[in-house]
Amino acid sequence: MKSAALRMRIASLLLFAALLLAWELACRALAVPALVLPPPSSIASSLWHGLATGYFWPHLRTTALELLLGVLAGCSFGFAAGVALGEQATLRRLLMPYVIASQVVPKLALAPLFVLWFGFGITSTVVITALICFFPLLENTLTALQQVPRERLELFRMLGASRVQTLWRLKLPSGLPAILAGLRVAVVLALVGAVVGEFIGASQGLGALVIATQGSMDTPLMFAVLVLIAALGMAVYQATLWLERWLLLPFTRTS
Repeated sequence: MKSAALRMRIASLLLFAALLLAWELACRALAVPALVLPPPSSIASSLWHGLATGYFWPHLRTTALELLLGVLAGCSFGFAAGVALGEQATLRRLLMPYVIASQVVPKLALAPLFVLWFGFGITSTVVITALICFFPLLENTLTALQQVPRERLELFRMLGASRVQTLWRLKLPSGLPAILAGLRVAVVLALVGAVVGEFIGASQGLGALVIATQGSMDTPLMFAVLVLIAALGMAVYQATLWLERWLLLPFTRTS
């Protein structure tokens, strides 16, 4: 199994290298202007220069901090709301329409309001990121709690388990894979929220840097920033996978 996974990883890297080579050759053969589509070598040069001079690091730290705070706030509230709505049918019927209505409104349309309410800077971006993280955790937690096998619920009732004991001992452990799947989705969307928030109301961060490169018409630098955004997203997603394996490890051992 390990050798097969290693071969797939090597094949993926080779495919990536082949795509970069084809991109480079196409740009040179067709004489595509760097303003329209820079070759990978030009992007790598801009990326290396920005990292070596320290130009990217303040922006990278700002976006990473906004992402972390937004994920913690949004996922915490989403999980708590999912448990509350999953355990209280009356509360679910009362509040769920308002939750759905709050999510169908595009966050980009709300961004100017958040800037007006919270000012320019990190707060408005964190709020946007938290709102984007909120719904995946709420929906997955709510669904997971409602899909516990009925025979297991009956067994806990026969054993005299309280509602809290049933939630803590049965529903949450059974629904943990689905809840963590919602966390993975939330983390990916959170980076989108952080960057979009920086488009509107930030002077620092990778999103603000994308807007700055548009103004200066520096396309290679813009692609370099996009590479950093993708790398940050991949790193956070991988950290989520490690967290998932750690949380599910006791259940895999018992099985």
